[in-house]
Amino acid sequence: MTIGEKLRKLRGNKTQTKLAKELGILPSAYSNYENDYRVPNDEVKKKIAAHYQKTVDEIFF
Repeated sequence: MTIGEKLRKLRGNKTQTKLAKELGILPSAYSNYENDYRVPNDEVKKKIAAHYQKTVDEIFF
């Protein structure tokens, strides 16, 4: 499973825009992560992991 697929599954029915706002990042950046165009930097990885109460390793490795 790719990082983007993991992120999509975790997001569920929430919109990318709503989640990006909750994380404090641009919706276009979050879309790039879900579409596997880019990998988030370490700071954003930590924000995403904390949001889902998971470790960075569980999501990104």
